[in-house]
Amino acid sequence: MFYLILIIFILGYLAIALEHPLKIDKAATALIIGVLTWTVYILNAESLLQLGFSPSWHEFVSQAQSITDHIKPTISDSQWINSEWAEKINVLTHPYHFVVEELEHHLIEIAEILFFLLGAMTIVEIIDQHEGFKVITDRITTTHKVKLLWIIVGITFFMSAVLDNLTTTIVMVALLKKLINDKKTRWFFVSMVVLAANSGGAWSPIGDVTTIMLWIGGQVTAFSIIAKVILPSMVSILVPLTIISFFMKGSVERPKNFGNESAFTSFGEQMTVFIIGVGLLLFVPVFKTVTHLPPFMGMLFGLGALWIVTEIMHRKKPLQVSGKLKVYHIIQNVDTSTVLFFLGILSAVACLQSVGHLNIMAGWLNDKLGNVYAINMAIGVLSSIVDNVPLVAGAMGMYDIALPGATGYEAMFVQDGTFWELLAYCAGTGGSILIIGSAAGVAAMGIEKIDFIWYMKKISLLALAGYFSGIATFYLMFG
Repeated sequence: MFYLILIIFILGYLAIALEHPLKIDKAATALIIGVLTWTVYILNAESLLQLGFSPSWHEFVSQAQSITDHIKPTISDSQWINSEWAEKINVLTHPYHFVVEELEHHLIEIAEILFFLLGAMTIVEIIDQHEGFKVITDRITTTHKVKLLWIIVGITFFMSAVLDNLTTTIVMVALLKKLINDKKTRWFFVSMVVLAANSGGAWSPIGDVTTIMLWIGGQVTAFSIIAKVILPSMVSILVPLTIISFFMKGSVERPKNFGNESAFTSFGEQMTVFIIGVGLLLFVPVFKTVTHLPPFMGMLFGLGALWIVTEIMHRKKPLQVSGKLKVYHIIQNVDTSTVLFFLGILSAVACLQSVGHLNIMAGWLNDKLGNVYAINMAIGVLSSIVDNVPLVAGAMGMYDIALPGATGYEAMFVQDGTFWELLAYCAGTGGSILIIGSAAGVAAMGIEKIDFIWYMKKISLLALAGYFSGIATFYLMFG
């Protein structure tokens, strides 16, 4: 059964990777493997836990033994029967209770990520529905290919740090449809948007789901990840961008209807919603630092505040206009399938962590590679084949946060240590090597119908050059 859980996970991954040819939404597959892995676990809890691979079960048994040895002799039998310690010991004879508690424990951590994502995606959707992004996009007038590419990449890099790489990619692809008429030229620009979005999201605590996970999990802090990873992330996009600049020539052809779209909201409303929305997203790290509450609380506060602003803004408008701009209508456009995908895949990874698969993998990586740079480089390359979310979730499960003052190899795993900072970079940018390796790439592939082989021929080597250049930069800074 230990291997059956792994087989279910691998088969599910193959179905996720082959989402487009199979024409089965990856969210459905993720939910299935999330439930099936835990089902096999709880139905075979006793035999699986007796294997001795589960780190959490090992810790629980040690605590139970300590309670039996030190507390039970000090109290009467009647006190013991009614105590919480007796209930804890009883779990040893009914391991399925332990599995349920493990699932509930992981669900708390998963829920924090999901509520954060849901709040962020809704805020961005509100800005988009109010045409707030036109504040930026309407000011791009150049048709020179190289100049336009630098502008698009620059906007994407910094926008993805504030919004997130998936949302930024969707916004920028929509923009490029207004700026470039030729499909293959647009494919190239969209592909560079994917690279820039992944690089931009890697150094921001709210820019990429994997960085959000590390931030919420306590492996990194907001200001440290920015300070240490921003330069390697810049290098990872500047290297391919510079290479392209030497070979790209000519100008782009604009679509004939460019600039003729009618505005759905006034300029003042666009500017107001854009400034307040982006400001509230930027406020989230500050909120966490000041209150010490989880980041999703700050994000939900921001959503509530922007919701009130838009309600007041449209309260006197006709129903046919205000109805389309109010949050209760806009929230229906939020991509809930993405949230469900993360729920399923994070649940499945949590099962692998609880059973002990990830602990075994951690030992293998340490034995075979034994170097945090090599381990992270391997994780980054793997993230181009499979989604980086479970890879980072797996790494978080494989390695514990070392205590402050740790020395030697252990010092790499303290909060804001080399391993966690480099993991954020590698998992964030490594997915750019293949178009299916990141949420941004999958979104771009779906919207623009970019061919997988075309991306490999035109973009993959550029992405690899940027990826390894960023790692080299990080090593020179902190190695």
